[in-house]
Amino acid sequence: MNNTWPSDSIKVSDAARARIMQILAVDDNKDKSRFLRVSVVSGGCSGLSYKLDFDSEEKPKDLVFEDNGIKIVTDMKSLLYLLGTTLDFSEGLNGKGFHFHNPNATRTCACGESFSV
Repeated sequence: MNNTWPSDSIKVSDAARARIMQILAVDDNKDKSRFLRVSVVSGGCSGLSYKLDFDSEEKPKDLVFEDNGIKIVTDMKSLLYLLGTTLDFSEGLNGKGFHFHNPNATRTCACGESFSV
């Protein structure tokens, strides 16, 4: 059974939305039901790392929600670390790519790809 959560569980900035839509539009032959899978895994210099994937198959225990027109799927363990987080995208001099602004993180590494709580 899939659970739907409020859209404010993980927010998607306008810049992240634009980049996600751009990625999804690259290959018109791909499955149109693809969504963003967000998870937290062990690793990185601060202990936990973010993981982003595109997927088209929901798992029985997935939590599903939407923000800014983007369907996001995660698991309960990851969601506990990600509540209130905003996914952003930057093309600036400090690094191009997706970035998480996580209010739960007490420490992050210099590259911003790992964190601890």
